[in-house]
Amino acid sequence: MQKGVKPTANRILVFRSLRGKGHPMCLSELETELETLDKSSIFRVLTLFLEHDIVHAVEDGSGSLKYELCNSSEGHPAFDGHVHFFCENCHRTFCIEDIPIPPVSVPDGYHAHFVNYMINGICPDCSRSHR
Repeated sequence: MQKGVKPTANRILVFRSLRGKGHPMCLSELETELETLDKSSIFRVLTLFLEHDIVHAVEDGSGSLKYELCNSSEGHPAFDGHVHFFCENCHRTFCIEDIPIPPVSVPDGYHAHFVNYMINGICPDCSRSHR
């Protein structure tokens, strides 16, 4: 697999599902997508992936964590920073890769591991359908 994680059937299925969708997915979306795996199996894989920086979790305000693959070659999700957009109408979360998160300085004694830059609004699909 990658980053020191042994490939197993469950891990490969979760990885491929996240890679194939191209947008952050919550646990229930993965459960629907991966009918052969139960929720606890998917959650264990996501937890392992989080520990090894294969995925990062995004809080988008929907009440569910969304998971997406880390694109960083640096080995840490802090280097994978990009803007996320949460549509208040369809409740989908989008990655906006071409808008990087600017560097954020924190006071002495603090150590930032991840920055979540979330924009809430209406996505283009929903905007077009409401005209």
